[in-house]
Amino acid sequence: MVSDNTMDTQDQQYNDKVDNRTDKEKAIDAWLPITSNRNAKWWYSAFHNVTAMVGAGVLSLPFALSELGWGPGVAVLVISWVVTLYTLWQMVEMHECVPGKRFDRYHELGQHAFGEKLGLYIVVPQQLIVEVGVNIVYMVTGGKSLQKFHSIVCNDNCKDIKLTFFIMIFASVHFVLSHLPNFNSIAGVSLAAAVMSLSYSTIAWSAALKKGVQEDVQYGYKAKSAIGTMFNFFSALGDVAFAYAGHNVVLEIQATIPSTPGNPSKGPMWKGVILAYIVVALCYFPVALIGYWMYGNAVEDNILISLNNPKWLIAMANLFVVVHVIGSYQIYAMPVFDMIETMLVKRLNFTPSFMLRFITRNLYVALTMFIAICFPFFSGLLGFFGGFAFAPTTYFLPCIMWLSIKKPKKWGLSWITNWICIIFGVALMIVSPIGGLRTIIVKAKTYEFFS
Repeated sequence: MVSDNTMDTQDQQYNDKVDNRTDKEKAIDAWLPITSNRNAKWWYSAFHNVTAMVGAGVLSLPFALSELGWGPGVAVLVISWVVTLYTLWQMVEMHECVPGKRFDRYHELGQHAFGEKLGLYIVVPQQLIVEVGVNIVYMVTGGKSLQKFHSIVCNDNCKDIKLTFFIMIFASVHFVLSHLPNFNSIAGVSLAAAVMSLSYSTIAWSAALKKGVQEDVQYGYKAKSAIGTMFNFFSALGDVAFAYAGHNVVLEIQATIPSTPGNPSKGPMWKGVILAYIVVALCYFPVALIGYWMYGNAVEDNILISLNNPKWLIAMANLFVVVHVIGSYQIYAMPVFDMIETMLVKRLNFTPSFMLRFITRNLYVALTMFIAICFPFFSGLLGFFGGFAFAPTTYFLPCIMWLSIKKPKKWGLSWITNWICIIFGVALMIVSPIGGLRTIIVKAKTYEFFS
C-alpha cells in the first residue's frame, strides 16, 4: 500500500516535470492575483461562489417575476438554476482537461477551445463586460442601500443626502480593500459577504411574509400596452440572467485550490459549488416567490425598498446588503486586476511592484465609482448587462467549449443537452438587452446627472 507522503512526492515530481516555465515566469505567476496562492480549502469555493452568485440580483427577482408573470417567471427561475448548475459543472471539469495543465482563467480555457487569438477575442470582452458591469452595478447597489439605511435610521428627520455621496462613501471602502493581493486574502471578506447574503435574503422574504398579501394586490402585467409588456418581459429575463453570474470567476476561484494528479482540484471545487447552489436556492426562490406573492406587480425593483416595517429589521437588512456587495465587488474585481496586471507585467514589461498595483487598482475603483454616479439605473443596468454578456458566459459559452474540447457523440445525451442550453442562452442574449436598454432610455429622460 502506497503512503500519502509517497503519493505527494510522486505528484510533486509529476508537476515539476510538466512545468516548463522559466524562473521569471514563475516569479510573475507568484505575484499575479489568481496564481499567487493555491492553498484554498473546499469551503473557500463554497462561500466565494455564494458571494459571487447571490448579489444585488436576488433583490430584483420579485420585480422580475412581476414582469414575467407566475408561469413564465417560475419556469425561467427553475430552468436557469438547473442550466447554470450544469454549465458550472462543465467548467469545473474542464479546469484540468489537459493532463499537467490548469486553465486558471476563463480566457485560457477559451484559447484552448477556440485557438490562441480567437479564444481571447471571444472570452475577454464578454468577461470584462460582466465583471466591470457587476462592479458598477454594485457601486449603485451599495450606495442605494446606504442611502436607504440612512433614511430609515434618521426617521426622515435628517437632511437629504444625494445618492452620489453615498456611492462615494461605499467606494471609499474599496480604495482600501482592493489592495488585498489575491482571492485567499479576501476569504474573510467573502465569508462575511456570504453570511450577509443569506441573512438579508431571509429578512426580505420573512418580512414580506409577515406583512401578508397587500390589499388590492394585482398579478397582471403593469405595462398598459402590449409593446411595453414585451419590453419589460425582455428586461426581466436579463434580471434573472444577472442573478446567475458566478461562472465568470469560477475558474479563477478553482485556481486557488491545490491540485495533483492523485487529488485534482475538481473534487473539492465541486463540493463547494454544490453547497453554494443549495444556498442560492434558499436565497432566490423564497425571495422571488414570496415577494411577488405579497406585493404583486406593485413590488419595487429592489424588494427591500418595498418593505418599510419593522424599521430596525429593514435598516439591518440594507446594512447586510452593503457588507455583501463589498465582498462581491472584490470577488469580481480580482480577475480584472489580474488581467490588468498581467498585461502590464507580461506585455508591457513593467516590474511587479506595490506601486504598480496601488495605482492601477485605485484607478479602477475610481472609474467604476464615476460610472455608477453617472448612471444609477438599477433595474435597467441589470437587464442590459444581464443579457448582453451574462447569458453567453453563464448559459452557453461553457457548452460550446465542452462540444469543442470533449467532442461528445452527435445526437447523444450530452450533445443534445448542450445544444438545448445553447439555444436557450442565445435567445436570452438576444432579447434581454433590448428590454434593459429601453428601461435605461425611459429613465434617462427624467434623470439629472449627479443628483
